[in-house]
Amino acid sequence: MLLLDTHVLVWLDEGNPRLGKEATQTMNSALASGQLGVASISFWEIAMLVRKNRLVIRIGLDVWRRELLQSGLKEIPLRGSTALRAGELRAFHGDPADRMIVATALEYPATLVTADKRILAWGELHQKIDATR
Repeated sequence: MLLLDTHVLVWLDEGNPRLGKEATQTMNSALASGQLGVASISFWEIAMLVRKNRLVIRIGLDVWRRELLQSGLKEIPLRGSTALRAGELRAFHGDPADRMIVATALEYPATLVTADKRILAWGELHQKIDATR
């Protein structure tokens, strides 16, 4: 299973050129085989970015989410054990959404696709792909 970081989900949906060719091919292959996922916290994070006018989604967020899920993207719900694990991550920065996403990748387990340098540099997450490559 590949798990998309929030910004990677947005970039993939937009066709953003910041996504690397290798990462894009890997994500497309995972989608085709039903193995592309997103943590439910990412939808909250996107809603907050839209509310703060830091991101524009041109359709209703509920419609946008439903269309993504209908295209084959899997939503991985936040479990209590994942929330606890997120709180226990050592030597990891304090962003709550990042902590929940990384904990989801660790618990599922899944390979996280991200361009976040802090996450990529964190030594405890071994299954990760740099989205810019």
